[in-house]
Amino acid sequence: MSVKTDNRPADLHPLLRMRYSPRAFSPASLTPAQIQRIFEAGQWSASCFNAQPWRFVVAAKEDAEGFARILSTLVPANQAWAEKAALLGIAVAQSNFEMNGNPNRFAAYDAGQAMAQVSLQTEAEGFHCHQMGGFDAAKAREVLGVPQGYELMAAFAIGQQGDPASLTNEGHRAQETAPGQRKALDTLLFHGMWPK
Repeated sequence: MSVKTDNRPADLHPLLRMRYSPRAFSPASLTPAQIQRIFEAGQWSASCFNAQPWRFVVAAKEDAEGFARILSTLVPANQAWAEKAALLGIAVAQSNFEMNGNPNRFAAYDAGQAMAQVSLQTEAEGFHCHQMGGFDAAKAREVLGVPQGYELMAAFAIGQQGDPASLTNEGHRAQETAPGQRKALDTLLFHGMWPK
């Protein structure tokens, strides 16, 4: 446990208790087998009509060119820490159903659910996944060759937790060592109907 996770309910599954989004990463690499298992977890996620609208464009640190392409799409504040991750990626959702061409209004929901499974398998592998909205989707579409009909949803970094002191941004260091915070459950969970 860490200061980020030690205030979580003790009866949560250990993978859920341990999950958080670090910015400090160690130099540890992912093996090809670990990468495969992580994204197989996403592959086997549930989706509306089993459409499986998610796609992942990823590059491990060892693929210097691909890694640099994805890194270049992140906002500078995210580039500063994400460059030390073992793997970078962009989660993408197919906008329309393949079966009939109609808009899939559940595509983003399903892609998010697949990323949640990716995140949990990442924890099971001894690594962490930090998902980000801070990236340039238009640039990512261009430099990664993502065709129209697919919406770029989020960027993510996967790596093993590193030393918070390695972060050059003081605000990032403070966030890394502060306890995790959540809204009270009764402000999020409504029984029977929406509260008045």
